[in-house]
Amino acid sequence: MEEAIPTPSTRRSYTCTNDLYIAMEIIHDEEDTRFYIILEGGEAELTYSITDQGHMDFDHTFVPEEHRGQGIADRLVKEGLEHAQACKCMIVPSCPVVEAYVKRHKEYDAIVNWE
Repeated sequence: MEEAIPTPSTRRSYTCTNDLYIAMEIIHDEEDTRFYIILEGGEAELTYSITDQGHMDFDHTFVPEEHRGQGIADRLVKEGLEHAQACKCMIVPSCPVVEAYVKRHKEYDAIVNWE
């Protein structure tokens, strides 16, 4: 039996920019271990690794400078956390952006490993 090749999953998200809601497609590339959004002039991303304990270690976020301040990093972090919850996976907030987000959003306390 042939092994299935994982394909990126996508989810539509919305962000508010200049009082307009713009649809954004958040892509989860499990092979490359990242969530990303294709933007004009580049990509915004949240990367992670899988720890020896099987936790998702969110280790880096990046949003191109011209797209900062629009809530894009928060959308990526929320998507990553929602995915972890759905998979019943613990997370490690190594990235300062992820750490700040989970401290503001107590609904994710049950999946955060602070060690």
